[in-house]
Amino acid sequence: MKKPLVGALFTVLLLGAGIAPATAATSHDAAATDTVKAQIKPKAVNFAGTVALSNCSGSVVRTPDSQPSDPALVLSNGHCMESGFPGPGEVVFNQPSTRSFTLLNASGSGVGTLRASKIAYGTMTDTDISVYQLTRTYAQIESSYGIKALELNTAHPVQGTAITVVSGYWKRTYACNVDGFVYRLKEGAWTWKDSVRYTSACQTIGGTSGSPVIDNATGKVVAVNNTGNEDGQRCTDNNPCEVDESGNVTVRQGINYAQETYGIVPCIGTGNKFDLNRPGCALPKP
Repeated sequence: MKKPLVGALFTVLLLGAGIAPATAATSHDAAATDTVKAQIKPKAVNFAGTVALSNCSGSVVRTPDSQPSDPALVLSNGHCMESGFPGPGEVVFNQPSTRSFTLLNASGSGVGTLRASKIAYGTMTDTDISVYQLTRTYAQIESSYGIKALELNTAHPVQGTAITVVSGYWKRTYACNVDGFVYRLKEGAWTWKDSVRYTSACQTIGGTSGSPVIDNATGKVVAVNNTGNEDGQRCTDNNPCEVDESGNVTVRQGINYAQETYGIVPCIGTGNKFDLNRPGCALPKP
């Protein structure tokens, strides 16, 4: 996992240890692609709607059917939950929480504090997500701060799509493309299905866990950033490996990954309530 960070002192220690800063797209991108990115990014991708957690990143999200009067939701990683890493097969469902989040505006400045009422859903099985329900509605957040939630895309991501990983914790962005998809991504005790693999330009670091992965063309969330192979080890903590349908293992040191989010949408019903029995919902159940 892109390890959660613990407080400002740990942040300083990490920076002192030489963690690389965020990088933009590298020079191997074609000039035409760069031109398209330059045209799209100011319109579609900024920090508005992202949040900083105490140890991770996240974003205020909505489904296409979410209503202004619904309690807002914050998306992050399962391994970012204050209760600690859920074990394999464990699902956190409707657990009370008072966690706070710093809401960012388009330029990355904190404009207010949002608070959770519960962890609506969280797991590290098959995927690595946490979804918090807030005490405020989307309408209240927009009225107070002028900020709208990011919308979850309803379709599977597409290989080659230009994306931006937006970290509220670091107030940094990482631009690259969807390189492909991983049948099974194994890291320590956990296994994730159909993960997104980035091209090498997205050199995400600790604290970027939970960042929304945004399609530059639509501005919609297609995945949530969660891990990368740091040391070239095979299938160990902080060194996920790729496993194909035949069981072949591939290790890609320095490559980072995310978990798709379109599968969350069918599990959210009226009033932004999670209903794991809804048609099309395939998230693991408690």
